[in-house]
Amino acid sequence: MSLKFLVVDDSVTMRRIVANSLKNLGYNDFVEAVDGKDALSKLATDENINFVITDWNMPNVSGLELTKAIRSDDKFNELPILMVTTRGIKEDIIQALQARVNNYVVKPFTPQILKEKIDQVLAN
Repeated sequence: MSLKFLVVDDSVTMRRIVANSLKNLGYNDFVEAVDGKDALSKLATDENINFVITDWNMPNVSGLELTKAIRSDDKFNELPILMVTTRGIKEDIIQALQARVNNYVVKPFTPQILKEKIDQVLAN
């Protein structure tokens, strides 16, 4: 299966790190969004996106709000979502999982950790 990732983060540096990690893992098809609002408009216009990697802390629409918006749309109900964030406390992780993210990565991370999390999501 060919994957097209939507990488959502308000930090240009973080988007570049995620994009470079994806390239190193052999994934070359991705688009970027600067926040959840931008991500929702990209999802609405690009039917080929089939995996979302999102930060939590962003202006306008946070990663948690983005996840809830995606999950409330039947069209995207099964879209894999990986949250990559600095928020590592148990309550935050529980909140993200309750919003139905498929997996969770705490920054900083290695490409190997990103690969493991993506593989876990795809296996389920």
